[in-house]
Amino acid sequence: MAKARPKNSIQDEPSSPWRKAGERTREREIKREAVLRTAAQLFNEKGFHAVSLDEVAERLNVTKPTLYYYVKNKDEILAECVRSGLELMQEAIARSDEAGGTAIDKLIAAMRKYAEIVTMDFGKCLIRVGEDPLPPESRRAVRRLKAEIDREFRHLIELGIAEGSLRAVDPKLAAFTLAGALSWIGRWYRADGELGPDQIAEQCIGVLMGGLALPPKATVARAPRATAAKRVAKKAAK
Repeated sequence: MAKARPKNSIQDEPSSPWRKAGERTREREIKREAVLRTAAQLFNEKGFHAVSLDEVAERLNVTKPTLYYYVKNKDEILAECVRSGLELMQEAIARSDEAGGTAIDKLIAAMRKYAEIVTMDFGKCLIRVGEDPLPPESRRAVRRLKAEIDREFRHLIELGIAEGSLRAVDPKLAAFTLAGALSWIGRWYRADGELGPDQIAEQCIGVLMGGLALPPKATVARAPRATAAKRVAKKAAK
């Protein structure tokens, strides 16, 4: 008959109820991301100054003191939301550049991703709330990131001009125009609107890259028809 194992043997000892350090770190990052994203959604809906940390906590089903384990204050939340939006844009442009292809291919890919990001929580927060409510040091950090994104766009435009796929325009002005137009999507985009992010991106990029005016040949081709119509009208008037 086998002997009963002592109650205090190693096999019977329970495992630690505390998670390993790595698991705790990952869990904290997930929860902090939830705090930032929820706050970004509220900022986008109501504006930065109209939102309180109590509202953020209520939407997350936690107490306000719990939030302070993940963020210091509302200013830090906004700084992180704006920074996240800018970093998403940086990463998108970098990936477009690394993907290869012609300069215009890279530029269009970057524009497409940029347009997509400004329809997302952090991207919309970057555009709708922006840097103005931030303290000076945070504003300077945000502006540095914006300047880096601007340089990337200019670089792609300069490459496109050099390879002959883009007209010889002022790269600085062109970069401001592209980024400004695409950023504005974040102002008026609605998730329940008629067009989805992909459709909006394609149409906006089409206008920016092709313009609104018809090519000169198409314009000239219509001219004879207009002249003929005038002749017909004159004869009818006699």
